[in-house]
Amino acid sequence: MRPTDPEPTPLRDASAAVTRRALFGRAAAGAGAFALHGLLGQESAAAQDLAGGRVGSAGLHHPARAKRIIYLLQNGGPSHVDTFDHKPKLRELHGQQIPPSFVEGVRFSSMLDGQGEKPLLGNLPSFARYGECGATVSSFLPHTAGIVDRLCFVKSLHTTQVNHAPAITYFLTGSERPGRPSIGSWLSYGLGSMSEDLPTFVAMTSRDQDATCGQIFYDWYWGSGFLPSRHQGVKFRGLGDPVLYLRDPDGLPRDLRRGVLDDLAALNARRAEEVGDPEIESRIAQYELAYRMQTSVPELTDLSGEPESVLAMYGPDVRRKGSFAYNCLMARRLVERGTRYVQLLHAGWDQHRNWNTQLEVQCRDTDAPSAALVKDLAQRGLLEDTLVVWGGEFGRTPFCQGVLGAPNQGRDHHPYGFTYWLAGGGVRAGHTHGATDELGFNAAEDRVSVHDLQATLLHLLGIDHERFTYRFQGRRYRLTDVFGEVVPGMLA
Repeated sequence: MRPTDPEPTPLRDASAAVTRRALFGRAAAGAGAFALHGLLGQESAAAQDLAGGRVGSAGLHHPARAKRIIYLLQNGGPSHVDTFDHKPKLRELHGQQIPPSFVEGVRFSSMLDGQGEKPLLGNLPSFARYGECGATVSSFLPHTAGIVDRLCFVKSLHTTQVNHAPAITYFLTGSERPGRPSIGSWLSYGLGSMSEDLPTFVAMTSRDQDATCGQIFYDWYWGSGFLPSRHQGVKFRGLGDPVLYLRDPDGLPRDLRRGVLDDLAALNARRAEEVGDPEIESRIAQYELAYRMQTSVPELTDLSGEPESVLAMYGPDVRRKGSFAYNCLMARRLVERGTRYVQLLHAGWDQHRNWNTQLEVQCRDTDAPSAALVKDLAQRGLLEDTLVVWGGEFGRTPFCQGVLGAPNQGRDHHPYGFTYWLAGGGVRAGHTHGATDELGFNAAEDRVSVHDLQATLLHLLGIDHERFTYRFQGRRYRLTDVFGEVVPGMLA
């Protein structure tokens, strides 16, 4: 053996015994690699098929204001009347029964069954006005209060869903039933990737440290539905390796791994040509992405190069893997490396029986990281074309769940009027759109539905939501179903 020859291994010995059949197989690898290059091109899947008014060859229907989205979904439903939607009437009328006209015939969760009295519950924190825009923000959210002039508040959102899983599914997929593609999958399909080394769509989850919220993170929250599975979100774990099975087994050199993947790609490409199954193309693409992520993910998660001033901005929890603060920092690092859509789901806001103790804790855990993300993007020049979205699947009732004044009082789910905020990416900064009534019960002015919000997000990304479709089982589907209108008042 020459000094330059690689160290022999069982796999190398087997590959050295080249038979006639193997020789032709090796020759076919060249054709397979050529096919693979086409399959892994960075042009969007939708752009490769212009039929049916899909996104065009440039990936857009009109000029885009944003290139990417970070969605900070607050699982459980933050209380809008205790965070951003100040209602002095609630304190003035604290303890009085909510007028019957508000609640008669209105659907709430089953946890209110048997509760006859519905006394109004005053705001727990105090409120003040901040910034040049004068936005009202709870005293529990001082860091968010410091960035209000960068934010667009939408205080007139409403939804049709009153329970967690269907309500979250509705926001993320446009349908309350599982099975439709999530927003990130639609964007992967329509706009394609901006990075060869990281996923187009990444999902991360976290929960309150006291584990007071029992909400489950279902896989379909980042699923591709009926779209090819290559558009599914890649979930980064909070413990151990961010992505399972990225490491090569012991004793498998990287160059040998490359050879195995090339041979496998050739076989898969041949099979794809024979049967035309798009899932084979997805498999090829995911193998290749996983190979490149073996290098890119360790670099992504290495925080040694982050300035201490930046880490401090995200708060003391930023170094704890799986925390909301850590995930917010990872979101910034992902988008600056080319990930198009990052979805953070954080559970802890479902305060039926612990509102008077856990609301402040939950605000403290999420306030600094959310504000830091916006400031961090801005100082790096990324906020202008990155859209940050903050909000839950619904709000909380203005009246008390349980016995007023009891240690375990709370607020129930409330879909009829609640608040989101957005930043960057072409939204109208320092602006409040819409309003609820004087009790924070119903969206009363400039109402915004879930599909309206989705249509507006797509519009900011250069996509006409009515033309952006995918044909499945004989009909064309879209994220906004057959509803939704762009909200001009939210746009810069």
